[in-house]
Amino acid sequence: MPELPEVEAARSAVAENCIGKKIVKSIIADDSKVINGVSHSDFEAAILNKTIVAAHRKGKNMWLQLDSPPFPSFQFGMAGAVYIKGVAITKYKRSSVSDADEWPSKYSKFFVELNDGLEMSFTDKRRFATVRLLDNPASVPPISALGPDALLEPMTEGEFIQSLSKKKIAIKPLLLDQSFISGIGNWVADEVLYQARIHPSQNASSLSKEEGIRLLKSIKEVLEKAVEVGADSSQYPSDWIFHSREKKPGKAFVDGKKIDFITVRGRTSAYVPELQKLTGVQATEASAKPHLDIAGVPGYWRAYNLSL
Repeated sequence: MPELPEVEAARSAVAENCIGKKIVKSIIADDSKVINGVSHSDFEAAILNKTIVAAHRKGKNMWLQLDSPPFPSFQFGMAGAVYIKGVAITKYKRSSVSDADEWPSKYSKFFVELNDGLEMSFTDKRRFATVRLLDNPASVPPISALGPDALLEPMTEGEFIQSLSKKKIAIKPLLLDQSFISGIGNWVADEVLYQARIHPSQNASSLSKEEGIRLLKSIKEVLEKAVEVGADSSQYPSDWIFHSREKKPGKAFVDGKKIDFITVRGRTSAYVPELQKLTGVQATEASAKPHLDIAGVPGYWRAYNLSL
């Protein structure tokens, strides 16, 4: 699903191509599952003849600032995607709409034409996204409930280590908790934990100061690189675990080392057992209970369907 790098690529494309232009046509889908709290006709009327003055992002949410409120806000969900006709934007699995498809796509939930003829669409093939019309998107949920943006509002080493020390939860689900830190999803969490050599089920409060510093550094480096290349995964470093996350168990390797897949708090996690080992009390408990999965549930040592 789209995570911080993918949403930032969309925001950047909008900022580069749409700022300062007036909306002369709008088509909002009559889909109350995606379009939240406002009728499609009222939404269309509210943004017509408004000028786009900025594009903002926090975590995995994006919103357009117009010359007067209300403003369109996009929670990307599992397959939300921004398309600008004639402009290349990174596409990601489960959301890609073929260039040969009709335009705007039948999956379009938000479509605008700008005064220079440029056309922009927000699509959602799976209908898990939410599009809202809000006077101040940053002041209300879901955006107001988010923790600091993992890229734009990084914690200091001291803040991060102190926060970890208070969390008696496995580190992988903590990284996915958007109220703790926003923008990190499943693939980014797996990557930063691999780069930091931390087991996804290691209790956050048990991490050493050195491990905390290493993890914070990995978050910064992975996100900065992914954003630098516009979330184009073909340009991610070859030694990232990302490239093998979807291979079958037993056939997934990174730098010649085997990748295993386990379930941690209901989320499938890719990790390298040789490099990412449980430590302390958890290591002792795991060796004493070899038939339990890492979350302590009998009979589910491996999860074979990799969740994105």
